[in-house]
Amino acid sequence: MPILRLEMHPGRTLEQKRAFVREVTRVAVETLTCPPESVDVVISEVSREDWAKAGKLVADK
Repeated sequence: MPILRLEMHPGRTLEQKRAFVREVTRVAVETLTCPPESVDVVISEVSREDWAKAGKLVADK
């Protein structure tokens, strides 16, 4: 059972998330030859205050 975890900043609409998980599931099914029912996708939203890149908080950019 593939479990796909995605972390991103908040701000995507529910429809964008629906489209994303639909496509990710489709690609996983094609690539991994597994049934769609076995694919789990977990989206975690991380605020810019809690995300750093190159030694700096993303909120500070």
